[in-house]
Amino acid sequence: MAIQDEALPIVLTPQALRGRISATLAKHWKLLLAQGILLEILGVLAFSLPLVTSLAVSILVGWLFFVGGIARVGILLRARHVPGYGWSMAGGILAIVIGTLLVINPFRGVLTLTMVLTILFFVEGISAIFAGLDFRHHARNWGWLLFSGVADLVLVFLIWDGWPGTAAWAIGVLAGVNLFMFGLSLVMLSFAVRQRA
Repeated sequence: MAIQDEALPIVLTPQALRGRISATLAKHWKLLLAQGILLEILGVLAFSLPLVTSLAVSILVGWLFFVGGIARVGILLRARHVPGYGWSMAGGILAIVIGTLLVINPFRGVLTLTMVLTILFFVEGISAIFAGLDFRHHARNWGWLLFSGVADLVLVFLIWDGWPGTAAWAIGVLAGVNLFMFGLSLVMLSFAVRQRA
């Protein structure tokens, strides 16, 4: 009876892992470029129409709450014996109510959504800075990702400084600048990894 050798696990060194990541990025540089250009276009549109964007985001979030609440309640109706049924059902009904209010009157939700998105963009700005610092091992244009994170933080500060007067247009401006800057960083990154291909 022949004994088969078991395959030994492949251990990657940090340099080999960086090489594989760089090769994968270089292989898909066109995809990074296309995504970056699309995000830049969407960012310019959102920035050009900040009030419309703010209302659109408020309505979208309202529908997400509404549909999520309906799905939650529907699932719970078939599982009445699960632990925490009452609290889960209350959460689903609350999501339906909040979603309905946001869809019916999106202006009411803009203030709250602006606060939530400001916190989200603060966290995203910090993560973009750290991602940029990590990308310095893989691409020369890593500074664009770092710049994108810093721009997010500056914008968050400006919105926070003018609160609550900035709430009407802040969601649109936040979304527009964030989309554009992230798109720009992807475009620059795609050119950098293409050169390494």
